Amino acid sequence: MIPAKFDYVAPTSIEDALSALVQHGDDAKIMAGGQSLLPVLRMRLNAPEIVIDLGRIDSLRGVREDGDALVIGALTTHAEMVTNDLVHQHALLLSKAAAEVADSQVRHRGTFGGSCAHADPAGDMGSAALALDAEFVIAGAGGTRSVPASDFFVDLFETAIGEDEILTEIRVPKRTGWGAHYEKFVRVAHQWPIVAVAATVNASEGTISEARVALTNMGSKPLRATATERALAGAAATEDGVRAAADQAAEGTNPPSDLNGDSDYRKHLATVLTRRAVVAAAGA
Repeated sequence: MIPAKFDYVAPTSIEDALSALVQHGDDAKIMAGGQSLLPVLRMRLNAPEIVIDLGRIDSLRGVREDGDALVIGALTTHAEMVTNDLVHQHALLLSKAAAEVADSQVRHRGTFGGSCAHADPAGDMGSAALALDAEFVIAGAGGTRSVPASDFFVDLFETAIGEDEILTEIRVPKRTGWGAHYEKFVRVAHQWPIVAVAATVNASEGTISEARVALTNMGSKPLRATATERALAGAAATEDGVRAAADQAAEGTNPPSDLNGDSDYRKHLATVLTRRAVVAAAGA
C-alpha cells in the first residue's frame, strides 16, 4: 500500500525537533531509523500529518563512557551495537541481542532507541535493556528526565515517553566481565521471536554469583524473570545446576496465544530457552 499524504521535516538539533513536536502535537510522528514506523505508514495503520525525522541530529548517535555507565545515543544503529568495542566490553548482552535483530539491512538502518520507543513486546532490544537495568533519558520542553527500564516499558506499544518528548539516549550500567547470551526461538529466519530470553551472568570458578534474565514476547512488555534470578545466585554454572532456576522463568507471565503457539506452549518454551541462555552466558 501507499502511505497517506504527510509533510516531512528533518531538524538538525534536539531543540528544533522538540519545537516541531510541540507545534504539531498529536498530528506528528517521530522517526528514528524508520524500520518500525515506515511499515505502519505503508499499511495506513497510522496517518500522521507530519513526520519528524531525527536522522540529521548527530548528537543522538554514538557510544561513550561516563563513569560506571555507557551512554548510548538513541539513534545508534543495531549494527554499531554489534561491533562497538565499548558495548562489547561493558554491555555484551546488547551486542548479542542486536546481532539477532532481523537481517543485516534492518540492523544497519534500525536504531536501539527507536526499537525501544516502539515498545513491541516481540522486539529484541527491550528485554536486553531491561536485564541490564538501563535508564532512558527523555528530553522535553521543560528539560530532561531519566526513567529506569522497569518503568519505561508501560504496555503494548506504550512507553513513558510523553507526546511532547523525545528519547535522546540510554544509560547502561557497566557489566564488565559478565557473560551474556540472547536465545531466540523462531519458525523462520529473521522473524519476530515466538519467545526469546536475554541473560547476563557473573560467574567464576563454576558458580554463578549474580544473574539478570529478561523475557521477550511473554506479555505486553518485556519482563524480568525475578524468581529465576534469585534462584540462580550461588547455583552451579552447569545445565543441571540452572535447571531448577530456569523452571521458574515463566512465573507471573501472561504470554499471548496465536498461530505460532498458545500461552502454555510459550511458558514451557521460556523455561527451556532460559536454561540455554543462562548456561551459554555462564560459559559452561
